[in-house]
Amino acid sequence: MDKIIAVDFDGTIVENKYPLLGKERPFAFATLRALQAKGYMLILWTCRSGKELDEAVELCRKNGVEFYAVNSGYAGESFSNGMSRKIDADIYIDDRNFGGIPSWGEIYQTLCPDGRPMYEEKKRGLLSRLFGGGK
Repeated sequence: MDKIIAVDFDGTIVENKYPLLGKERPFAFATLRALQAKGYMLILWTCRSGKELDEAVELCRKNGVEFYAVNSGYAGESFSNGMSRKIDADIYIDDRNFGGIPSWGEIYQTLCPDGRPMYEEKKRGLLSRLFGGGK
C-alpha cells in the first residue's frame, strides 16, 4: 500500500498551543506509528517553519514518527513562484476539516477497518499469567 496521508501538527497531532509545542492529542503518535506499519506514507503538513518546524519534527521523531516529507510532496521537493504549494496526498488529517477532527481511534478505525487492533498484544506465558509478572 502506498497511500499518502498529509497530517497537520498544531491541533491535530498535539493540542494547539502555537508557537509552543502542545501536549499530544490522545493516541496521536501511536496511531501514526500504526498507520506507518500498515504501509501509509506520512507527510507533515503544517504552517510551522524555521525553529518551530524543527521542534515539531523533533518531537515527532522522539515519539517514533518519521515523515516521508515535511511541507512538501516528497523529500527534497522545491517550489517556485509559479508552482502550487498544494501537497499531493490521498488523505488529509487536519483539525480544520469541515466538521472538526475525530479522535485518533476513529481515524485509525476508518482507515484500517479490518477489526484488528493497532498493536497485537503479546501472549503471556503460564508463569506470567499465574504470578502477574511480565507485563
